[in-house]
Amino acid sequence: MVQIGYTLMCEQTPVRQLVEDAVTAERTGFDFAVISDHYFPWLEEQGHSAYAWSVLGAVAQATERLPLMTYVTCPTMRYHPAVVAQKAATMGVLSGGRFTLGLGAGENLNEHVIGEGWPPADTRHRMFREALQIIRELFEGDYVTYQGEFFDLDSAKLWDLPEEPVPIGVAASGPQSVRVAAEYGDLLISNEPAPEAVERFRAEGGSGKPVYGQLAVAYDTDADAAMRRAHRLWRWATSGWKVMAELPGPVNFAAATQTVRPEDVASSVPCGDDVGAVVEAVRAYVEAGHTHLALVQIGHDRQEPFFDWAGKELLPALREL
Repeated sequence: MVQIGYTLMCEQTPVRQLVEDAVTAERTGFDFAVISDHYFPWLEEQGHSAYAWSVLGAVAQATERLPLMTYVTCPTMRYHPAVVAQKAATMGVLSGGRFTLGLGAGENLNEHVIGEGWPPADTRHRMFREALQIIRELFEGDYVTYQGEFFDLDSAKLWDLPEEPVPIGVAASGPQSVRVAAEYGDLLISNEPAPEAVERFRAEGGSGKPVYGQLAVAYDTDADAAMRRAHRLWRWATSGWKVMAELPGPVNFAAATQTVRPEDVASSVPCGDDVGAVVEAVRAYVEAGHTHLALVQIGHDRQEPFFDWAGKELLPALREL
């Protein structure tokens, strides 16, 4: 049975509400929660971008059973991998072993802020592989000295570690990144229902490991209102990953999506209160091999009615998949 999670979307939600939403997600019956780790929102209309790791610390104390995961953190520029390892280990302790570190190669949107430019994709993948090596070594608890092409460590050691090492999830899509995910990841993160990527991951050494995905929905009893809201806040997602990884700011995403229509967004985002539409969208992930799927409710001011609908209608229907 697929596990259904909830997404704490830092780009659209006020900081304190993120913690409250996590508590409600646990009470509603979601199986896990993921949190985005951004410096900028995708669009200015979203209006927020809290520091995910502060929120995670608060959520770990406010919840009791809900597994938590970053979706996803880039460990190569804005954060040094040694610092990511320390943050993740601390979260592993604070949460009582409920934390998974989801990692990815990042986007220009969030990483350009340190003023080092945005490397080409091949360079980013080499940086990412080094970062994964460093984090894995630090999780073992010993002193680590490392000299790589991009990163150096001088006698680094993590002093507070959870009883079990924090699992690492790796976001991937193409052959190169999927190979890295199979080598270094305890699970695969794939945003789209891509059976080829899942099959490749399993063939490269990821057999038996979980596969996580994410699906945006726009719940509302008024389907037209839901579609308009999805267009206003989610049209950035129609750009495709090759564009999304490269654009530097919200204004650029706004310019790139000027011609996107509400119906274009609605073609991939279930809008309204049709449980069957969400079930069919989730089914595509299940058939592609996903074991875990995190839902995103678009619009911070529509979370309460979404939770009510999810608890009474949506989650029971999804449990039958």
